[in-house]
Formats: sequence, structure tokens, C-alpha cells
Amino acid sequence: MDESWWLFFFVGLFAQLVDGALGMAFGVTATSVMLSFGTAPAQASAMVHIAEIFTTAASGASHWWHGNVDWTIVRRIAIPGTAGGILGATLLSNVDGKMIAPIVTVYLALMGVLILARAIRKFATVEPTQRGMPVVGFSGGVLDAVGGGGWGPIVTSTLAGAGHVPRYVIGSVNLTEFVVTSRPRQPSSSRSDWAISRR
Repeated sequence: MDESWWLFFFVGLFAQLVDGALGMAFGVTATSVMLSFGTAPAQASAMVHIAEIFTTAASGASHWWHGNVDWTIVRRIAIPGTAGGILGATLLSNVDGKMIAPIVTVYLALMGVLILARAIRKFATVEPTQRGMPVVGFSGGVLDAVGGGGWGPIVTSTLAGAGHVPRYVIGSVNLTEFVVTSRPRQPSSSRSDWAISRR
């Protein structure tokens, strides 16, 4: 087999182990690797989200089985997250790949820093609130579609910081991500997909 196949295999395996445990990192890790191989941003985002249909289904089902899902959270972020994902994919599909690539690279770097910061931060004990959940879901959906990663870092960390039990936040966000990644997709323009060819 091609060496790159094994690289993507182990990157995907490791990324999903982290994502399943922390509720974030699969998209950021996988998209970063694809961009480093010269894949166009829109194409990398599409490939990652197709893979996430399967990974989030497995992760969401596992969290549901173990009782880690709060259906109130799921209901409040699923529809806004899907709407944001459609908007983000539409924007990405209509922007020249050469122009968006540096922006996506910087965005992914910032997401990596955010993941590390959230991992070591101790959240203060506050009373959980449901206010703003739809906005958080919509923002996470948009940024996830545009950058190929961001749903977990934005939504999981925000809800955990708002006082919700991390166990239920991670399980609910993982399960909802299946709905968001299964959204109807905007056909990508040829210039967006192939402006940056694999080198």
C-alpha cells in the first residue's frame, strides 16, 4: 500500500481517539494533514466531513450507550449547527482555494492553541445556563465547515465553560456532530476544489 495511506490511517485513528475522549480535535488534525499534502481547502473539508459521518456515528452511539448524552443540549444545537454548516460549506465552495488556504491554515493553528488551552484550563464552577446555545451551535457549524475543524473546540469548550457537566457536553456534542456532518452539501466549484492540486 501507499505510505500516505498508512499515514492517514494512523492520523485518523489518533485524531478520533482524542476526539472521542475530549469532544474535539478530529477535524483540526485531519484537515491540517491534508493541507500539508497540498489538498485544496474545500476538498479537504469535504473529505474530513464525509469521514466524520462514520466516526461521529460510532462515537455518538458509544456515548449514547454509556449514558453521556443530554438531549436538551442536542435539541438546542443540532438545527443551528446544521444551518451554520450549510452556510460555511457554501462560502468555502465559492472562494478561490489559493486565497482561502492561508486563512484556513492560520485558523487551524489557532484551533490547535485553543484545544491545548482548553485541555489545561480548570473551569470555574458556575450555574449551567442554556442561553446562547443556538448561537454557539451556529458559530461552531460555520467555522467547522470553513476550516475543516472547529465544531468540538468551539461548542464543547464553550458549553463546558458555561457550567455544563463535561461528560454530558462531550457526549452530546459528539452525537450532534453526526447530524451536522450529515447535512446537505453545496456542490463545490471546480476552482475551489482544484485550485491547489496535490503536489
